[in-house]
Amino acid sequence: MEGGIHPVETSAFRDCFSLAWKNPYVLRLAFSAGIGGLLFGYDTGVISGALLYIKEDFDSVDKQTVLQESIVSMAVAGAIIGAAIGGWMNDRYGRKTAILIADFLFFIGAVIMASAQNPATLIVGRVFVGLGVGMASMTSPLYISEASPAKIRGALVSTNGFLITGGQFLAYLINLAFTKAPGTWRWMLGVAGVPALVQFILMILLPESPRWLFRKGREEEAKAILRKIYPAHEVETEIQDLKESVEKEIEEEGSSEKINFIKLWRTKTVRRGLIAGVGLQVFQQFVGINTVMYYSPTIVQFAGFASNRTALLLSLVTAGLNALGSIVSIYFIDRTGRKKLLVISLIGVIISLGLLSAVFHETTSHSPDVSPLATSRFANYTCPDYSSAKEDATWDCMKCLKASSPDCGFCASAINKLLPGACLISNDTVKDLCHKEDSLWYTSGCPSKYGWLAVVGLALYIIFFSPGMGTVPWIVNSEIYPLRFRGVCGGIAATANWVSNLIVAQSFLSLTQAIGTSWTFLLFGVISVVALFFVIIYVPETKGLPIEEVEKMLEMRTLQLRFWEKRPDSLQKNQAV
Repeated sequence: MEGGIHPVETSAFRDCFSLAWKNPYVLRLAFSAGIGGLLFGYDTGVISGALLYIKEDFDSVDKQTVLQESIVSMAVAGAIIGAAIGGWMNDRYGRKTAILIADFLFFIGAVIMASAQNPATLIVGRVFVGLGVGMASMTSPLYISEASPAKIRGALVSTNGFLITGGQFLAYLINLAFTKAPGTWRWMLGVAGVPALVQFILMILLPESPRWLFRKGREEEAKAILRKIYPAHEVETEIQDLKESVEKEIEEEGSSEKINFIKLWRTKTVRRGLIAGVGLQVFQQFVGINTVMYYSPTIVQFAGFASNRTALLLSLVTAGLNALGSIVSIYFIDRTGRKKLLVISLIGVIISLGLLSAVFHETTSHSPDVSPLATSRFANYTCPDYSSAKEDATWDCMKCLKASSPDCGFCASAINKLLPGACLISNDTVKDLCHKEDSLWYTSGCPSKYGWLAVVGLALYIIFFSPGMGTVPWIVNSEIYPLRFRGVCGGIAATANWVSNLIVAQSFLSLTQAIGTSWTFLLFGVISVVALFFVIIYVPETKGLPIEEVEKMLEMRTLQLRFWEKRPDSLQKNQAV
C-alpha cells in the first residue's frame, strides 16, 4: 500500500540536521523505528519481481491468476488484521513491544516464504509478513512522533515515509541483483528478514515511548528518556507539557469511548469529514496505484517485453519516481494546498491511464501473426488449439496466448520480433528451444513497437500520482476531523484504505483476463474521473486552517469549488492568527 508523508517546513530539516550533530541519540531512535517503514515498502515492491520467477517454479501459479493474486493480496489481508491488533497492542503493551512483535512476525514470514515448497506454504508466509507489515506501518510513525522533539517532529516522522518509498526502490534493486542467482525469488523474499532482524536488535537496545510510559504511570522512566532527547533548558517544560497533554488525551479518550457509530454519522461535521476522508482513501486505491506497485513487471511484460530482467529494470524506474514524488509532495503541499495538488494529480493520472489503455489496445489488436512455416519447425511442440484450427491464417500472437488446452506461448521471429512467429506449447523445454533459435519467448504479452509507450505511461502515472493522491489523503485525514473523533475516524479511514487495497490487488489479474489489459486501465481511468469530481465537490481545502475553522467549514458546507482562487480575507486572517 502507498504510505502517507507528513508535510514539513524546510527549516525543520535544517533543525533536524543541526540536532543530529548535537544529539545523534534522537536520530538513532527515529531511524531504528523507521526501519518498519522500510519493511512496509520492501514487501510492496519485492513481490512484484518475485512473482515472475514464482510462476516459473510453480506451474499451478503460472496457470491460475487467482493463485497469483492470492500470493500478492494475502499480505494485505494480514496487514488489515495486523493493523487492528496493533492498535490494541500499542495501548496495552507499548510501542516498543509492538515493533518487536512485528519484526518477529516479519522474520518468520520471510523464512517461511524463502523455504516454501508449494504455493500454499508461500501464502502462509505472506500472511505472517502481512501481520508484521500491518503492525509496523502504524506503530513506527507513532513511536517516532512520540520520541521526537516537537520542533523537528514533522521532519523525523517524514523519514518513515521516505523509508517506505525507499524500501520499494531497494526491493527492485534486490530483485535485479538476484535474477541470475540460483533460487531467485527465494533470495528476493528471504532477504526481507535481514532488516527485520536488524530492527529487532536495535529496538531491544532502545527505550519505550515516553508518552506511553507517562500514560502507564511510569513517570520516572519517561523523564529519564526525555532528558536524553531534549536539551537541559527545555526538559522541564516538555515534561510539564507532556503531562498535561496525556491527561487531556485520557480525558478525551474517556469521552470518545462513549461514541456510538450511529451518533458519529449523525454529527454533521464528522459525517462530512468522513465522506471526504474515507472517500479519498478508497479512491487512492481504486485509481489503481497498487496494481502498478504490486504488478509493474507483469504490466511491462503485458506490453511486450519478454525478459524478466528487462521488466524488472524498467519497473525500477517507477519505484525511483515514486520515491522522488514523495519529496516533491513535501515541497509543494503547503505552497499549492491539498485540494489543488489532488486535482492536478488526478488530471495527470487520467491522462496517463488513457495513454496506457490506448497502448495496450494497440499491442493486443496489432500483434504479430502466427506463421505456419515457423511453427512447423517445432512440429512436436505445436499448440494443439492452433493445429486443430480450421482458419489458422487468422491466428496472431494474442490468439495464441489465449489458447488454454494446454497453455501456449509465442516464439518470435529471430530476424525481427514484429514478424510472424511460432505458436507452441508453453513449457520450459519449448522455452529453451526458442531461446536456442536466438528468439524471444512470450507468454504474458506480445511483441509490439509501442511497448516503450507503456513504460512512459507507467512513469507518467507515478509522476502525477505520488505527490498528490499518494500523500494528500493521509494528510487530509490527519486534519479534517474534530480532535475528539480523530482517532476513531482516522481508524475508519485507514481500514477503508487497506480493504480497498485488498480488493484491487485480488482482482487486477482476473480483470485483465476477463476484459483485457486495455479495458482494465480504462476502468481505472473512469474511476479517476469520478474521483476528480469527488475531490472538487466534497474535499475542503484544509491548508493552514486551525481545527475550529475546518469544523466551521464542514458545518456550513462552505466548500471551495473554485479551488484555484485565493481564500477570502477572513480566512487568511484566521490562518495568520
